[in-house]
Amino acid sequence: MAEKTQELQDRDLGTSPSRINDPRIRLEVSRAMVWVAVVGTVALAVWIARPLLVIFGAMVFASMIDGGARLLGRILHIGRSWRVAIVLVGTVGFLLWLGYFAGATISQEAAQLPAIIERQLEELFAWVSSQGIQINQDYLQNYLGSIGSGISTVTRALGGILGGVATIVLILVIGVYVAIDPQLYERGVAWMLPRQQRGRFYKTAERMGQTMRRLMAGRLLGMVVEAVFTYIMLAVVAPLIGIGAVPMAALLAILTGLLAFVPNLGAIVSGVLMVLVGFSGGVEMGVYTIVVYLFVQNFDGYVVIPMIAKKTVDLAPALVLAFQLIMGILFGILGLFLADPLLAMLKVALERRAEQASEEQLREGAENGA
Repeated sequence: MAEKTQELQDRDLGTSPSRINDPRIRLEVSRAMVWVAVVGTVALAVWIARPLLVIFGAMVFASMIDGGARLLGRILHIGRSWRVAIVLVGTVGFLLWLGYFAGATISQEAAQLPAIIERQLEELFAWVSSQGIQINQDYLQNYLGSIGSGISTVTRALGGILGGVATIVLILVIGVYVAIDPQLYERGVAWMLPRQQRGRFYKTAERMGQTMRRLMAGRLLGMVVEAVFTYIMLAVVAPLIGIGAVPMAALLAILTGLLAFVPNLGAIVSGVLMVLVGFSGGVEMGVYTIVVYLFVQNFDGYVVIPMIAKKTVDLAPALVLAFQLIMGILFGILGLFLADPLLAMLKVALERRAEQASEEQLREGAENGA
């Protein structure tokens, strides 16, 4: 009788048949819906993460162009479009020269590098075996083959990156459009936000843009410094002190400069390649390449990077390395290259959030005090 009465009451009140009356069951259903929403959001983020990463890569490229245009603005008092065009023409010219230089000067060196590295590793493992440490020969051959294949892939990249051309083209095209008129896209994003949030967005975007420009300028400066110093030490200084020019000095300098874009991991990879090639010319040359590597990395680490870090975000090396490993596993080479800028932007966003929270607390305190 009571159940029938409750049914009649629900019908009179217009209650849906799917209504859950038990508050405990409603709580559990609400929790389940939250978890479903979280899982769905994570799945959606994973699905669209790579396109978003491409867009972020375009923002990084646009910040580099914008930084160059701003520097030219201090010298040339011309329109922004002309300054952006000058930066783009200079960039294309440098890449064409680099491609010609790499193709005409070091293409043979790039082809010989995997064989030299594999031979040096074989000698290293043979020396380890002579010291009483047993190594599985089959495993060693497979390992050396994998290393040779990986090094061959890296060196082929100097001749032209054919894989992922569509991604590179998208990054370049979107980056150029954004660099020509960044305020247009900034206003477009701001208009999608509530009016009271737009002022904070503009301030955060300005902070992020400034940090990104300085970070990329520092990264490019570090790349140039490491490449130039490596070439001078390997090709010029080495013969003067009687060691002789290190083989593949130009190739090693270019690889060192390119890999300097990826902090921590890039330095380790370039250093291993340099030392292995150095020992192919004898113990004396190998020891010299170790000295060169330590000198270049210490100069960059204690002179160039601190000078840059004063005007950019100061990121903990362990945090950067961990984030690079995660991004590299999830998104490959693109994630590895963009890990450092993305981490810097996340830090800026968190710092701005903390500043806004402090401002709100001070405002509330002042209102309560009044």
